[in-house]
Amino acid sequence: MVGGAYSGKRKLIRDHYDEITWHSAYQNDLLLDWKIKFSSSSMLVLEGWEVWIKNELKLYSTLDDAKDHFYELIDEICELEKRYEKSVIFIILEMGRGIVPLNEEDRNIRDIAGWVLQYAASKADSVQYCWHGLVKTIK
Repeated sequence: MVGGAYSGKRKLIRDHYDEITWHSAYQNDLLLDWKIKFSSSSMLVLEGWEVWIKNELKLYSTLDDAKDHFYELIDEICELEKRYEKSVIFIILEMGRGIVPLNEEDRNIRDIAGWVLQYAASKADSVQYCWHGLVKTIK
């Protein structure tokens, strides 16, 4: 699910699914700890990608290296999702709406987030866009 900040993404997921385990950067969950929560019986929701991207960018010397790291992570999540027949939902913030940040770090975060969103969408069975509490399936 993708959409702007505070657009109703969480509420829509809570209203649609009964058993949910949240793994959230907004609750200080570390990205690489997602496997701990994946082992529960409920659906896993991963949110706060822009925070994880900001933190992970510091570990890589190039944007391509950081991008590749996230692509590999998404591939791993998708593989486990299929192997265990368990759904994982990504909530990814739509960043910028076409506005390019002046600050280089913010631009890099926005660029990686955009690439991550595109890659995750290409791997997803379905993609929803949420704005003002309204959802539209776009894939």
